[in-house]
Amino acid sequence: MSARCSLVVNGKSVRISTGDTPLEAALADGVIAAPPGLLGQGAGPLPRRSQARGHRSEAMKVAAPRPGLVERPDSLAAPVVKPVPVQKRSGTVTQILPLSAHTLEVVVTITKRLAFEPGHGVVVTFEGFEPVTLYPTLRIDGAAELNELVFHVRLTGDRSALPDAFGEEIVLDHPVKIKGPVGRGFYRPGGGRLVLVAAETGFAPIWSIARAARYIEPAREVAIHVGARDPLDLYMRPSFDWLRATGVGRLVLVADRSRQRPPDVRPGPLTAHLPSLRSTDVVHVAGDASTVGAVEVLAAAAGARCYPILLDAKP
Repeated sequence: MSARCSLVVNGKSVRISTGDTPLEAALADGVIAAPPGLLGQGAGPLPRRSQARGHRSEAMKVAAPRPGLVERPDSLAAPVVKPVPVQKRSGTVTQILPLSAHTLEVVVTITKRLAFEPGHGVVVTFEGFEPVTLYPTLRIDGAAELNELVFHVRLTGDRSALPDAFGEEIVLDHPVKIKGPVGRGFYRPGGGRLVLVAAETGFAPIWSIARAARYIEPAREVAIHVGARDPLDLYMRPSFDWLRATGVGRLVLVADRSRQRPPDVRPGPLTAHLPSLRSTDVVHVAGDASTVGAVEVLAAAAGARCYPILLDAKP
């Protein structure tokens, strides 16, 4: 008995060997194309007849995904965002306001509006000081003008540090140079639950993201967790009031120290109070290196997308 026979597929004659399926033979001869996802889905190598023959068209080749790579459904894929071009602006300090014992709100009025997304950073140079990366936000009540950049800065107790120069070396009308935006932790609409985590003045970009999300995606589930070493530095209660009024159900305040800790502030490390993360979550975390790193690990373990915003250590 012959080891080969003839098979007609789509009006074309295909030679088939004993033991091969009609689908394998048709694929091997380029008569039909492989359905999307057929190759590389299961374990094990491709059938021997799937090797390309000399007369097969290059257009018929199908690339198999790398082993172990699982593609997200389109609805959960990371959105493609067009980069915002870097711009330069000049301005002056127009407001310095204490928010807590160790936190200041600094407003810089610029000559022309700066285009950026919520969560973007900018490189700020206060005349006479080294450049630092800060994150534009809103006032804690949500107010801001188009030509204003609002920053939250944390006092350090070091007289030579930039934050402690406000009110002394840096006063109203102090010249400022702005360059930006910078960073990749900015807000991207779409996806699953939005989990926002901030340590200390990391609340600045998180507040900007949260505010934008409530306007753009009011039905999206949002969870917000903010921590500080000292409970007296949890200055964001007016912001939380607005978020609560817009329907955000999970708003958590955390402080390491128990001194004068109000009843609504949970004790312990911030990461101990995060919700159980899901693979469909989108996480934004802003703060010091230890907080950002810990949240990145938790997000990676859950398979969630994570956008870190690491605060400049110099201020």
